[in-house]
Amino acid sequence: MSLAVAVRPYQNYVYAYPHKTAYRPLNPRPSLQKLWASEPKGALSLYLHIPFCEVRCGFCNLFTRIGAPGEMSTAYLDALERQSRVVAECVGDGTHYDALAFGGGTPTFLDASELDRLCDIAEFRMGADLSSIPFSVEASPSTVTADRMSVLASRGTTRLSLGVQSFIDSEARAAARPQKRADVEAALGRIRDARIPVLNIDLIYGIDGQTEQTFKQSLDAALAWVPEELYLYPLYVRALTGLGRKVDGTDTETEWDEHRLRLYRFGRDYLERSGYRQVSMRMFQRVGAVVEGAADYACQTDGMIGLGCGARSYTADLHYSFDYAVEMREIRGIVDSFIARPANEFAYAEVGRYMTADETRRRHLVQSVLQAEGMDVHDYRARFGSTPEDDFPEELARFASAGWLASDRGSGRLVLSAEGIAYSDAIGPALFSDSVSRDMADYEAK
Repeated sequence: MSLAVAVRPYQNYVYAYPHKTAYRPLNPRPSLQKLWASEPKGALSLYLHIPFCEVRCGFCNLFTRIGAPGEMSTAYLDALERQSRVVAECVGDGTHYDALAFGGGTPTFLDASELDRLCDIAEFRMGADLSSIPFSVEASPSTVTADRMSVLASRGTTRLSLGVQSFIDSEARAAARPQKRADVEAALGRIRDARIPVLNIDLIYGIDGQTEQTFKQSLDAALAWVPEELYLYPLYVRALTGLGRKVDGTDTETEWDEHRLRLYRFGRDYLERSGYRQVSMRMFQRVGAVVEGAADYACQTDGMIGLGCGARSYTADLHYSFDYAVEMREIRGIVDSFIARPANEFAYAEVGRYMTADETRRRHLVQSVLQAEGMDVHDYRARFGSTPEDDFPEELARFASAGWLASDRGSGRLVLSAEGIAYSDAIGPALFSDSVSRDMADYEAK
């Protein structure tokens, strides 16, 4: 039996390494001023997190709460403003941002005036030049109003990512995402009317009852809008989410994996025939589209500053954030604590993980090799003085035996095969350190 058959393909979506479930309380809390004193700050990323959604989709385990009762959104922006003043002072002079993103949650849960204020925090408090850098915002169909889109377009948004998941109403209901196709189409029209340069549409495969034919219907509906990007996400059923409580496992795990792999391959091939190139397992970009910046985050060396209770920040030696949770009651407590936090308490890192030399190598490999273009081995050697084969001989040998590595190594790049890309959610976790894997498992077991 080959490794590809023996290994489950859908283990963990690795959008960052280490994952926040491997973070732990920092004691003593390091000051941000000391953390950033010697960091290069000429090409940072800035991320602002909004933890609110109208509803919580059945598949979602993101850090988000339903609604913002009373004046909570105003209070949250007040706290963000306090945090931004302190963080900007701690990080110090010489800071330049190369990219900006608003995520969540659903940033467009905020109304138009609140979105304008959020842009002000990024521009005037943190010093990001919104008019000259890639600027991405996540949205849901029900929050895409003309006034919100007008604000985002006027403030320089270059990319709007819309979480559609399915254009078929019955599939949306099966994923516990109540929406109507007519509303989704109207939202897409308003995005195009706003002339935001890059439209990304998210779709999910593996929804209960979904077939290649129904998946094609959603793909065709998305392609009708000629999006610059499309993301195809496999459905995950996770603990403490709506589907995690409802799905009873009537299919075997093997059948479930085969179903998702079949839909993935269908979608991949269909998009490639439709004029899209694969950037990673999830991301597809329209050939010829002008897209500034790396929409699929893959930088191995940059620093990032995150604002908001669900945001993470990266320095060379420490990845840090606030506390993390999936269960709604715990999330509400963390949001409330963030809102009540006095300014001086934003001057410290609360929860995080120090990056050893081994973890830094692992992060570089994970962030690189899961991209379709692979990893530049020369860059790796220049940074670490070794090769991936020197540092990860057993892992790479297993990947090669499974057929997950491309056979042509003459290009100086470590590249996954087509099947390797399909197994990205198994390859990423296989590169986790024992320590990170253990801490993630301990968190999940709580």
